Amino acid sequence: MSGSYPYPLQEHRYQYLSNVFKTLIVRDIVRRHNVRNESALLRIADYMMDNVSNITSARNITDAINADGLKITNKTVGAYMGYLCDAFAFYKVRRYDIRGKKYLKSGEKYYLADHAFKYALLGTRNMDWGRVYENMVAIELLRRGYEVYVGVLYKKEIDFIAIKRSEKLYIQVSDDISSDKTFEREISPLLSIGDAYPKMILARTHHEATDRDGVQIVDLARWLCGEA
Repeated sequence: MSGSYPYPLQEHRYQYLSNVFKTLIVRDIVRRHNVRNESALLRIADYMMDNVSNITSARNITDAINADGLKITNKTVGAYMGYLCDAFAFYKVRRYDIRGKKYLKSGEKYYLADHAFKYALLGTRNMDWGRVYENMVAIELLRRGYEVYVGVLYKKEIDFIAIKRSEKLYIQVSDDISSDKTFEREISPLLSIGDAYPKMILARTHHEATDRDGVQIVDLARWLCGEA
């Protein structure tokens, strides 16, 4: 198409995205913060990408990297994680104790700004689509202007608490809730919440129900497109 931006051919797209990440994000961090160990920075980014939607800490990453023979301190790892978030490569989401009404001091989750970077740098091995969809929802909530937290209630986890001024949403994200067992696992934490704010399950494959005890069952693709 005349005048359009030249998008790489299919076989070169991942290489293109890999170069974008390394050039626009990593090299900018190296220059801005005078990072001496670029390979460690990339290792940390790889670890964070491979663990999106999992509880992640500087200590976890330090232990993993040191176990592979690359010596690095917990303080340095924490600093590099902060640099990656400041560059908007990742977004840190804190956990919130719903019953105790307090933020938890540890156990944050990190979400990748664009999941295509993970495909480009790490490939599609061991793909966990539930985590991929959770990452997509986290980024979309942030894009829509919500404050985003991970909810904790009676040792159960609610994927997201989304807050914007007086509005609050509780959200569970799932790849497939067509089986009764999975549906009950996803809806149970939401039904344990005592307040009247809206609660929903976003899922790719639905249960027969569209609403249960005030919990909405919403098509994930339609929600991501702003249609639900």
